[in-house]
Amino acid sequence: MGRKVKSVSFTLITAHTCIYVCLCLLLSACAGNSIPLPTPSFSPTISPDIPTDTLISTLPVLSSPTPACVNRLTFVSDVTVPDFSIVAAGSLLDKQWLVQNSGSCNWNNLYRIRLVSGDGLGTSPEQALYPARAGMQATLRIVFTAPGAQGEYYSEWQAFDAQGIPFGDTFFIKIIIQ
Repeated sequence: MGRKVKSVSFTLITAHTCIYVCLCLLLSACAGNSIPLPTPSFSPTISPDIPTDTLISTLPVLSSPTPACVNRLTFVSDVTVPDFSIVAAGSLLDKQWLVQNSGSCNWNNLYRIRLVSGDGLGTSPEQALYPARAGMQATLRIVFTAPGAQGEYYSEWQAFDAQGIPFGDTFFIKIIIQ
């Protein structure tokens, strides 16, 4: 008690050097390339006033990176205009689909839906995707114009994220003009 023992103060320097080397190795492994590691150099100094039983460590707290969210869209049901509906030429069709944001990303104003197959049926080939938080349902709506010629028509759509990457189920309208 009260007895002071001479200790070497490079213990804390060594701990910091070990943390730095570990971080460099971790970053190097994650990046897939090597980072040149410096050769630690220090000169120990004797400090007669530091008791060995009161060494305080101040190691930094490392946080793990937040994983990227996952985009998913699950088709739930047709709300309006059932498949193979018979419609008059030139009529307006207010088509609505119920979908689920089944991913972990929230859909914001940068998300879009795009025509991926079939006829655009008189509408723009890219539309805004209704914003929806992860886990919530949303009703998507496009107003189509039925073509003037008789026949079967099909228009298939898909969601795209802010980087233009398609995701989730496709959804479509199938109509018959008589």
